[in-house]
Amino acid sequence: MEEFVACFAEVIDPRQNNARHDLHELLLIALCTILTGGKDCSDMALFGEVKEPFLRQFLRLRHGIPSHDTFSRVFRLLDPVPFEACFTRFMQRFAECLQGVVAIDGKTLRRSFDRAAGKSPLHMLHAWSADQRLLLGQLAVDGKSNEITAVPKLLELLSLKGTIVTADALNCQRAIAAKVVAQGGDYVLALKGNQGRLLDDVRAFLDDPARPADTVHTTVDGDHGRIETRTSLVSNDISWLQEQHAWPGLAAIGKVVRIREAGAKVSTETAYYLLSTALTAVRFGEVARAHWGVENGLHWVLDVTMNEDQARNRKDNGPQNIALLRRLSLNLAKLEGSKGALKGKLFRAALSDVFLTRLLAQFGTTQMR
Repeated sequence: MEEFVACFAEVIDPRQNNARHDLHELLLIALCTILTGGKDCSDMALFGEVKEPFLRQFLRLRHGIPSHDTFSRVFRLLDPVPFEACFTRFMQRFAECLQGVVAIDGKTLRRSFDRAAGKSPLHMLHAWSADQRLLLGQLAVDGKSNEITAVPKLLELLSLKGTIVTADALNCQRAIAAKVVAQGGDYVLALKGNQGRLLDDVRAFLDDPARPADTVHTTVDGDHGRIETRTSLVSNDISWLQEQHAWPGLAAIGKVVRIREAGAKVSTETAYYLLSTALTAVRFGEVARAHWGVENGLHWVLDVTMNEDQARNRKDNGPQNIALLRRLSLNLAKLEGSKGALKGKLFRAALSDVFLTRLLAQFGTTQMR
């Protein structure tokens, strides 16, 4: 409990002097609820009632278990900014020697809109370590279109030295590229129509059959009744491109051609990229593919295993704060060393107080890293 309090020491109790229940005890009960498959504030109150003997092993609970209304009020009023900052600092302890791909991508919480208050669904911007399969940091934004201004702020929270930052075409922006390079990282950014002239020049150059051949790499995978062939190509011949566009930190350009065969249906997709480091064709293909790990490793898990898109927290800061608890739970489950899917670990935590304690012990082990 001391380590947990230290981790979230900067989170200020919004109830000021009227609090009957300790804020950090309330947060830990809420976290335990999510770790055992609970969804909302009603589940938090029920978990506290059922598991009170277990909780009293490390919580004082001077006034008993908080009610559903208390959990709801606290999460509605709690400032999410310091809450998220504490989460990011907690994860930095596990990412001090971070290397590999950091994927930047956003996700909308579909049911978090509040029609009566004219509030749009919450959109979360994520920084995902593809190699460690951990969420490193997040920021809430007003909508997908506002990701562009939020990405530099999210990057400021991270240590990027030795990493390759990837992003979709929406975030292929000069300011973002410059920010990554300034923080000692490299980038592989998908290039589409939002950089019209630059895309036209890159496409014309890489698709020119008369151009001298580059080293290419091809992989073939078959899964779920589908065969996918991916061909990666990188060119370091970009001096002519820099004369016209002066893109921050540009060192190479590349493309990936994906051919998917599903029965009699065949589709082809070609994607173009800007690179700040001259990767080999093999490594470039790995990095481009690793970016989409954020969809399977984070977004899919949040939606399917943790049922986030059906969560109906809508009022004030509630959706954002409870969303952070889900992500913290996901990270704690992944950091625990045993094998198994997240669904199985959450079920096991619900069945075994010993295993739940092992998940919570991650707060203690971080102090020794």
